[in-house]
Amino acid sequence: MESIISTFNINPQDFVFIAGCTVIFIVTLILVIFFRDEVPTAESTEHQIDDSPVQEQALTPSKELEETEITQQEVALDQAVVEEVTKKQTEDFVAITDTQETVHIEEIEKSVVDNVQQSQVISEQVVEEIVKAPEPVQQPDAPAESFLSRLRLGLSKTRAGFIDKLDALISRNEINDEVWEEFEETLILADLGVTTTMKLREDIENEIERKSITDPHEIKNILKSKILEILKKSEGSAAISNNKPFIMMIAGVNGVGKTTTIGKLAYKFKCENKKVMVAAADTFRAAAVDQLEVWANRVGTEFIRGRSGADPSAVAFDAVKASVSRNCDVLIIDTAGRLHTRENLMDELKKMRKVVSRELEGAPHETILVLDATTGQNAVQQAKIFNEAIDLTGIALTKLDGTAKGGVIISIANELNIPVKYIGIGERLEDLREFNAEEFVEALFVSESETIH
Repeated sequence: MESIISTFNINPQDFVFIAGCTVIFIVTLILVIFFRDEVPTAESTEHQIDDSPVQEQALTPSKELEETEITQQEVALDQAVVEEVTKKQTEDFVAITDTQETVHIEEIEKSVVDNVQQSQVISEQVVEEIVKAPEPVQQPDAPAESFLSRLRLGLSKTRAGFIDKLDALISRNEINDEVWEEFEETLILADLGVTTTMKLREDIENEIERKSITDPHEIKNILKSKILEILKKSEGSAAISNNKPFIMMIAGVNGVGKTTTIGKLAYKFKCENKKVMVAAADTFRAAAVDQLEVWANRVGTEFIRGRSGADPSAVAFDAVKASVSRNCDVLIIDTAGRLHTRENLMDELKKMRKVVSRELEGAPHETILVLDATTGQNAVQQAKIFNEAIDLTGIALTKLDGTAKGGVIISIANELNIPVKYIGIGERLEDLREFNAEEFVEALFVSESETIH
């Protein structure tokens, strides 16, 4: 103390006074602070918060912490409420769904029971109707007139080029050389051929002279009767014999409709309740084999084929064996399409016929040549060469509905003396029909003014 008094040059009495005041101040300050912490007032708190930045900074974090805790508690409470509500709704939905499913299942079960009962009732009614139903009435065969109508339509081009020109010719007032010249020209243009034309002219002239006929219209009537005589002689039966299997060989050049004819023949025999087998011996043309198989599947016949390029005679041999073992009624053998001008190919056809004949006595029972009517007189030449090679038993003349050369059938019948057994007048399966001379002549000479039903 002395050092302080000496240093600051203070009077000792003054020093005592200052020290006492300082002590009193400190004690008073301590008491004020103590009592303020113990009993704070709103004004003092507000005053302290407003006037003391330090205290404000100290109190603010505490307040934010309290507010955060309150917010978290509220959020937790809200979540709890939401979960409780959601749980309640879920329980209600499940209860409702279970109830609906139960009701739906009951409705389905009831519907099934009702349907079963209804089906039983319907079944009983159907059984009763079947039991009570009368025997089916046998439908009569389609009238021949329907085929005749199609035949007339099919021969319309031939009729236009033959009969219509003949009608114009006989409209003359008298029979003279000019009439006969035009008569010959008309018949030749209709593909009756020179030989048949000259024969018809000679026969008609003789009858006119014998009966002293002067009316040119009689030429048509006499011609009709003479053509019928020629065709009647060539009309062959297409019925199969009692041989089992009944073997048919089908020949013809490419493009005449041979494969289609085989398919239609198979259909015809199937309609007669015959068990039919088709053999594809045209091994040089894979497309021909495939096409024939399509026809066999379409008609519903058995089918046999050899590998591509195999010996046709070997296929024919296997086909005969198979048809016997399978107890077939009819075997139709397709031969390779051959040009009648190729001798080596015709020799192969002869070989096939010998193989079939050696395997089954009397076979083939029918050897049919398919001719295209649109080829005209060329068809006659084909028939001559094929007949020399394999002894034809019949001819199937196709495509009569698409040509004006239908008169070739008269030339074939007159010059070859080979029966015409089938004619084709359309694309339908039933449009290959047995040849009937009277129907053909009537369809050829029918007047356009006549009604065709």
